[in-house]
Amino acid sequence: MAAEPTMVAKCTAEFVGTFLLIFTVGCNVLGGSPMWAGVSIAFVLMVCIYALGGISGGNFNPAVSVTLGLSKTIGGPGLDWKTVGMYSGVQCAAGVLAGVSYSLLFGKTFNLAPAKGFSWYHAGLCELLYTFMLTFVVMNVAAAKKNATEKNQYYGMAIAFSVVAGAYGAGAVSGGCFNPAVALGIDLSSAGLGFGWSIVYIGFELLGAAMAATLFKVVRPEDFGGEKSQITELVSEFLGTYMLVLTVGLNILGKSKAAAFSIAASLTSMIYALGDVSGAHFNPAVTVAILASGRCPELTPAKAGTYAGVQIAGGIAAALTSAFVYKGGKLGLGPTGTNTWAGVSVAEAIFTFVLSYVVLCVAVSKHTKTSNMFGFAIGSCVTVGGFAIGSISGGSLNPAVSIGLAAPSIFTSTMLLKALAYSTFEIIGGAAAAGVFKVTHEVDLALPEAKTDV
Repeated sequence: MAAEPTMVAKCTAEFVGTFLLIFTVGCNVLGGSPMWAGVSIAFVLMVCIYALGGISGGNFNPAVSVTLGLSKTIGGPGLDWKTVGMYSGVQCAAGVLAGVSYSLLFGKTFNLAPAKGFSWYHAGLCELLYTFMLTFVVMNVAAAKKNATEKNQYYGMAIAFSVVAGAYGAGAVSGGCFNPAVALGIDLSSAGLGFGWSIVYIGFELLGAAMAATLFKVVRPEDFGGEKSQITELVSEFLGTYMLVLTVGLNILGKSKAAAFSIAASLTSMIYALGDVSGAHFNPAVTVAILASGRCPELTPAKAGTYAGVQIAGGIAAALTSAFVYKGGKLGLGPTGTNTWAGVSVAEAIFTFVLSYVVLCVAVSKHTKTSNMFGFAIGSCVTVGGFAIGSISGGSLNPAVSIGLAAPSIFTSTMLLKALAYSTFEIIGGAAAAGVFKVTHEVDLALPEAKTDV
């Protein structure tokens, strides 16, 4: 039996990881690196999780610790409240020290507040939703009981990519803390410029933590002594699609320069979190491709139709949320620049084919399935398509995205027709992927049946 690290070792690990995270936040903001700041911050979190997760669990965030405490309280995996309190105190202390340190290093500081033009509830909603996403991913990839036996190697990447999603999606509104220690460290170190916003931010972040613990129980009832059901799967598909399309909408309305990567990161994180719950399709075209492939017997036509309906509902809800945050901001859909609908049809069909085909290859095929890299491979297809055809069609690649983007202005324009056109091209791409997959992966039929995760 392996020796358990002492509480001193655990608290030291939490201090070091949290300090490095928040010091990196400050250096990126004061150093002026808007394009890569989100990646830098996410990746310091990732390397610290891999380095120190085996010692303390790699929380580095009071919201994560509180989520673990709430989960244990309601009968699931997690931390006792004494440990939560000790961790949270150490994390907040590290955050304050990091804030003072980067201020001394640069000879200046920056204040915590919603971006110009946004109110407390806009920033608060962003903090709530992406703190929820971060803590929910942590629970599913690192705390769920299945991980005790699986010992997956993607947990650090999945958690870090949720920060990439939020940094570019919500960062333009709230600054993108998603962590009470970050909010407190920034606010206290800039007290001379004003103090108080950390109280608002922390309140919303803790609400996000509570929501994560609650929905973790919903999607993994077996961790709490219950049984998985179709409702569990549908909630999973709704949540994954919601966070994906929310990230799309916020990146578009915020005019992010890293939109494709941020959106891909959200997909990657949610696939890793929920792949073994519902299959993590989050896309009607992917559902069509898996159904048409004939390699997933449990996905009946009726179930596929239900999945697609829930995915579209999640997309619409997310698009309406992003429009609310941007006070009625319009989400466009259609050919960009001088491009035509012919170009849109080819672009959307081909790159939805890429996405759907990769899903079939890395998550459905028994011959080429990968147990650790499936989420990164699938998410990367969005990076590929987003940058490749973003200037032609916007790179939707997903009917739930297309219909969702149309929702805020569906009664005042031709957006519904545009959304249906996009969806048709994307479904064609998904169906084509199934056809090619049957040819290239015929070898699967000679292998024993195996249950798919995605």
